[in-house]
Amino acid sequence: MVERNPVLTIICHLILLAGAALVCLPLYFAFVAGSHTGAEMNQVPFPLLPGDQFVENAGKAWQQGNFSRVFFNSFVVTLGIVFGKIATSIIAAFAITYFRFPFRRTAFWLIFISLMLPVEVRILPTYEAVADVAGPVRWALDVLGISSVIATLTGYRIDAGFNWSLVNTYSGLIFPIIASATAVFLFRQFFLTVPDELCEAAKLDGTRPMKFLFQILLPLSIPNIAALAIILFIAGWNQYLWPMLFTTDKNMATAIVALKNFVPVGDSEGGWEIAMAASFFVMLPPTLVILFLQRWFAKGLVDSGK
Repeated sequence: MVERNPVLTIICHLILLAGAALVCLPLYFAFVAGSHTGAEMNQVPFPLLPGDQFVENAGKAWQQGNFSRVFFNSFVVTLGIVFGKIATSIIAAFAITYFRFPFRRTAFWLIFISLMLPVEVRILPTYEAVADVAGPVRWALDVLGISSVIATLTGYRIDAGFNWSLVNTYSGLIFPIIASATAVFLFRQFFLTVPDELCEAAKLDGTRPMKFLFQILLPLSIPNIAALAIILFIAGWNQYLWPMLFTTDKNMATAIVALKNFVPVGDSEGGWEIAMAASFFVMLPPTLVILFLQRWFAKGLVDSGK
């Protein structure tokens, strides 16, 4: 039992307010910097209160950055990553937890070991896979001699020279990062906490595996799915490396990639007020997601039913 102490309550609230101020400071700084002119922004000391130029700077930032297009791209890519990762992770965790098949534990440990691979190791093979999706098919035809077999049997020779690139496509931005070892591990750990009696009762009732998944496991997993979706949304929205590698067309750029175009080359060039207004736009969606879904986020992390 925790004793209610007024002094302790005040200290706790002061610590919470300091933490909230620290977290919100970048957003407030971007808003203040984006609401002044270039001359006002470069003065010393830096103004701490908002100015009256935010609407004008925001309009310029929206037009220069083509934000109507890049925001649409960011939402498509981010939602694709969130739904794709959750769907594949639930299916993988369900198979590993409830099915007995050869090398089941090997599959789980291979997924778990992939957590240790740094991103830098996967850059080159991932780009090769996205830029040349048909490469494995050509390799199989050449190495296995399938073309020779078909030529012997039919008299026709097949030369596989087709190319299939996902560069500058939504698929190329989503598929390379749609798998998540962390999400598979988290869902597996949650499924292990579900009583075995529930699974046995479903078997006695003649419930098929997929019906057990969709009608029993998924409703129990909603808090976990909500918490993971928030984390994945923020991570997907802030992706910079993969969109920069897989897009060469400006119309396929995401908001984070488009933001770097606002950074002036030199300090004397100016334009920082436009860049900060653009930064405020880009930081706004993840902030709103946290504000509106914080209850689900906390429930998914500390749910006592897990």
